[in-house]
Amino acid sequence: MLVSLLPRNPSSFLLPAAVRFARASMSASPAASAGKVTVSVEYAKSGRSSCKGCSASIAKGALRLGASARDPRGYDSTKWYHVACFPASSHPLGPVEKVEGFESIKDDDREQLRELEKNNKRDQTAISPLEVPSPKKAKAHLSSPEAGVEENASVSVEYAKSARSTCKGCSVSIAKGVLRLGVSVRDPRGFDSTKWYHVTCFPTSSHPLGPIEKVKGFDSIKDDDRELLRELEKDNKREEDTVGPQEVPSPKKANALISSPKVEVAEKLRKVTPSTGNKRISPLIHFSASDIKKTYKDATLPTHWKVFDTVIFREQDEGLHASAKIAAFDFDGCLAKTSVKSIGADKWSLQHNSIPDKLQRLYNDGYKLVIFTNESNIERWKNKRQQAVDSKVGRLDNFIECVKVPIQVFIACGIGKGKGTPDDPFRKPNPGMWWLMTEHFNSGIAIDMDQSFYVGDAAGRENDHSDADIEFAKAIDLKFHVPEEYFGP
Repeated sequence: MLVSLLPRNPSSFLLPAAVRFARASMSASPAASAGKVTVSVEYAKSGRSSCKGCSASIAKGALRLGASARDPRGYDSTKWYHVACFPASSHPLGPVEKVEGFESIKDDDREQLRELEKNNKRDQTAISPLEVPSPKKAKAHLSSPEAGVEENASVSVEYAKSARSTCKGCSVSIAKGVLRLGVSVRDPRGFDSTKWYHVTCFPTSSHPLGPIEKVKGFDSIKDDDRELLRELEKDNKREEDTVGPQEVPSPKKANALISSPKVEVAEKLRKVTPSTGNKRISPLIHFSASDIKKTYKDATLPTHWKVFDTVIFREQDEGLHASAKIAAFDFDGCLAKTSVKSIGADKWSLQHNSIPDKLQRLYNDGYKLVIFTNESNIERWKNKRQQAVDSKVGRLDNFIECVKVPIQVFIACGIGKGKGTPDDPFRKPNPGMWWLMTEHFNSGIAIDMDQSFYVGDAAGRENDHSDADIEFAKAIDLKFHVPEEYFGP
């Protein structure tokens, strides 16, 4: 997240396009790619690999591109991509004939790679990947027709007719039937070209929605979806009042926007209909791969862990596939015996001996396994935050190694509502982590709520420490089990 992912902050503020442009330019620079990278091409040997660009699985026999680099631990690590998802800006293909494996692929596939190389060269000519616009340049970029409101651009809304379109904001596919917004412009070659977006990813700063009733297709969508767009229009107007569309905030001002309180977001999040398939939990938490970080405040993470807002998540493993069937679990007290008095990556044991076999059967039956766990100590222990991070992610890594099945993991580090403290929307029982997974880390596949379920030990019973797990399941209308019932004999 996803998400690669892979993967913006959940404040309702959106940074101006020039700032996002600058970030994208920096992340695309060769300096962002640590070590020497070797590019290769081949036909996928199985259906187990996942594209690091869109997080969808790569079908057996499909053409795929790989970026291989020497891992600091001493072995070669390869990230695989669909050809259309390959980050050619950071891993240039030219000359494409020298790409490892090029001679072994079919002629028409060679032409596909040559076309990709040409497109990348055109992109580099249009905007140098090493150029980060200065504030003056960024302002000019914002005010120009090409970078701001494109000339003759029209906005439309509809329900996706298939799952083939990809959101231009987060690079995740848009599921069939999901509400999507499109920006259409007249291509110089004589036809209309439309870029599609998830509603939450739509760039309202460059394509204002108002008046929303005049958006093409508005009259053909459902009443609750019309309200969603009206809310998006209102949010955009508030943003323009706060940060003018021509204003490029200083780093301090941008950070202030990112770290603004989330009371309003959290309150609204609880009031929105839970995600059941294509419905969205929250149009107010804005997500983008550009806001994924490698550190949680002052704590560093292992290379396969990343951060979005107050959520630490584990990057998708080889073999972990998106699915309509979700088997979700709490961690502490459910999958693993742990103690708040014992800190360390090895301070845990299996809660039930049947867990490895049970998880393996679920995986073989086509379920995606997901762990949703709270860990507020990561936020609270300001002087020992690194220790708290190492302990939590270390336990989860060791657990996954023990059970030997790929699992997606989300850790909510935020603190629950208290005096002077807003309730974190990602912390259970709030449904933010579920929303993050379903909307941005499941390749756009709608969830089958009848087959999916959640297992957790915090069920509000007499000896339970809380009711966070059962309330989490209720918030998303998901079947709930306690561990002793699900893993018991």
